[in-house]
Amino acid sequence: MTVHRLKFPVMFSFGFGQLAEAIKNSGFNVFLLFYYNQVLGVSATLTSVALAIALMFDAVSDPLVGSFSDKLRTRFGRRHPLILMAALPLGLSFYCLFNPPSMTSDWAHFIWLLGFAILVRASLTLYHVPHLALGAELAEDYHQRSTLYAMSTFFGFLGGALFVPVSYTLFFPTTDVFNPALLNKAAYQPWSLMAAGLMIFAIVVCVIGTRREIPRLVQRVDSDARQLMRVSALIQEFREAFNNRSFRAIFFGMMLSTLVLSVEGVFNPFMGFHFWGLTTEQLRWIPLAQLVGLFLSLSLLPIMTRWLDKKRTLIVSALLVILNINIPIVLSLSGVSWFPAQGSQSLLIVLILSGLVTAVLAPIIFATLNSMFADIADEHELDTGFRREGVIFSARSFAVKATSSMGLVFGGTLLDLIAFPRGALMGSVPEDTVWLLGFIAGPATSVFTVFGVLMYLGYRIDERRHQDIKRQLKERLGTARSP
Repeated sequence: MTVHRLKFPVMFSFGFGQLAEAIKNSGFNVFLLFYYNQVLGVSATLTSVALAIALMFDAVSDPLVGSFSDKLRTRFGRRHPLILMAALPLGLSFYCLFNPPSMTSDWAHFIWLLGFAILVRASLTLYHVPHLALGAELAEDYHQRSTLYAMSTFFGFLGGALFVPVSYTLFFPTTDVFNPALLNKAAYQPWSLMAAGLMIFAIVVCVIGTRREIPRLVQRVDSDARQLMRVSALIQEFREAFNNRSFRAIFFGMMLSTLVLSVEGVFNPFMGFHFWGLTTEQLRWIPLAQLVGLFLSLSLLPIMTRWLDKKRTLIVSALLVILNINIPIVLSLSGVSWFPAQGSQSLLIVLILSGLVTAVLAPIIFATLNSMFADIADEHELDTGFRREGVIFSARSFAVKATSSMGLVFGGTLLDLIAFPRGALMGSVPEDTVWLLGFIAGPATSVFTVFGVLMYLGYRIDERRHQDIKRQLKERLGTARSP
């Protein structure tokens, strides 16, 4: 049985688009909550509630966009028009998010943050869900599908690994006045302008570079256009997806893992400055060192999935990441005498090595997850007779975003509960507060991540099963075309 093989320029362009999401994620994960809480002085709870509401809006919009793109009929295909439509609104709304007008109250900042966070996420949804679904259509081969999503994951991590240290170097140098350097309010205007331009460019490159595949994809539309936005049809499609055992295993495993990761993500910017005691000049070396891990990851993924298959690759990699992240945190919390001191170069080396290991394993996790969802879409077509990549991947996004919104609220509330001060300078936070910061970001939350990972044991599509699925689909298509 022969399948279509993608050329490298197409795979490169598909992956390059992920830079846009990487930049947005870095902006939200590293800068946004810190900016509104520490620079503008908005309470962490109120800031996290605004971000959570925006994320819930995003979670609801994902299935609608996914279902819509599944049924869309244009001469430019189902996915490309939506992806291109995302570019300009994403850049403009991101810039506005970090440049609010002068305001005096928390609630005014809350409304501005909520409005533009929703616009950023809504714009990104037009890219994110169709882009994931496009990958399932582009790559038909079981192993090349993993490689294609590895390319996307690679650029996603590459964007984060480069964007943060470049931002620190060009816009946020540590000074006597600004330490941590992210307290420099004036730097956010040129920084956000650069970020907006890069996101727009990445999406345009993705669309142009993959457009040659549109004639091959556009014929794979199997639904009535009149069903485009019917909520009842969407609910039915979700019911069909949840009938799949492998889908349920990955869906609920991701929900629990993401809830915990979201809580940890709220704490991460504070960990670097206040728990580890590092400056932006030191912190920038961690993501730069991770670049080495990214290249190793890209080479290691096809080897691991062939050797362990996808399910074992996912579980082993996830458990190793949890262990790797917690070792330095637990050692620091325990106060062992031989562990490097806060702010030291020896500590920086330890964190660089830990980041290197994470950079090897994390892309493998995300690429494998996306490849598994694409395989589920094939099995779903076999069971139902319909292509539903958009619904499958939008459900994936819903799981991530719905639980992330809860994690944001938990994380922001916990920051206020441990009485973390606003506008805190390096070394000014009480030791007990710093200890609680590390305990929550490390072992207290990682226990729950392990339970989420173990849910992946319910996934049951291996290479042999997938080959059987593709064979039956080919036979069905041949029968349908017979006179």
